[in-house]
Amino acid sequence: MYLILTGALACSSESEEENLEPCLNKGTQGATSTCLKPTMPLEYYAEQSSKYFDTLDIDADPNSLPNYSELVARWEWEPWLLLTGYGRDDMILTGEALKRGDPSTVPLRECKGFDKQPFGRCYVVFEYEHGPCPIYEEFTFNDAGEMTFIEAWSNLPELLPHKNPSDRWAENESLNRLSTRVPGLGNAEGRIEPRGPWLDRAGKNDAEVADFALRATDWWTYWYDELEKADDDFFAQGCGWNK
Repeated sequence: MYLILTGALACSSESEEENLEPCLNKGTQGATSTCLKPTMPLEYYAEQSSKYFDTLDIDADPNSLPNYSELVARWEWEPWLLLTGYGRDDMILTGEALKRGDPSTVPLRECKGFDKQPFGRCYVVFEYEHGPCPIYEEFTFNDAGEMTFIEAWSNLPELLPHKNPSDRWAENESLNRLSTRVPGLGNAEGRIEPRGPWLDRAGKNDAEVADFALRATDWWTYWYDELEKADDDFFAQGCGWNK
C-alpha cells in the first residue's frame, strides 16, 4: 500500500486566511469551522483522515475507524449524491453496506494535516472492479479531535474545486467549501443544529447551506431521491470511466 501521512503548515498569513476562509460567529454555537485551531499534532489529522478510507477498503482492518463525532456529516459534490451520511452510526452502517454492495480497496493514499480547517486532506484512488476512481477529500475536526465533516470531490480536472497546480492542497485559494460555511462546525464540539437558528439564518443567504440543512433533517430520504434523479452512469462520470 502506498500511504503517506504527514503534517503540513499552511503558508498563508493570518490576514490571508481571514480573507480566504473567514471565521464567522466566533465563540457562539453558530461559529464556522475556521474559528477552530488544531488541538492535536498535525499527523493526528492525517492519520484520522486515512482511517476514514479504511471503512471503505475491504482489505483494511474492519476495526479501524476514525474518531467520528456523534453528528458527523458527509457531503459528496456532484456527480455524487450530496449528503450521503449523517451521524456516527449511519456513517459506520453505510461504510459496511458499501463494502458489501460495491466493494473497493483504497491502496493509493496521500493524507496530510494542516493548521487551518479542514485539518485533514487526502488524495486517494479507489480500486473497483471497473477500474480506478481518483478522489480528493477534506476532513473537519472539533476540539476533541473528532471528525465532524467530510467533503469529497472527484479528482478530475473538470470536477476538482481548485485549479491552480501550484496550490495542490488548496491552501491559498478560496474554494467553494461547504465545510467552512456551515454554522456550528466551529464551536468546540463542532456540532451542527439542522433545525437551529444559526443554520436557518445562514441558509437565507447561502442556497447550498440551506440545501444541506434541509437534507440533514431526513438524509436517507433525500439521498434516495438524489439517487433516483441521478444519471445512470453517474458513478462512471465521477470516476472518469466514460472518457
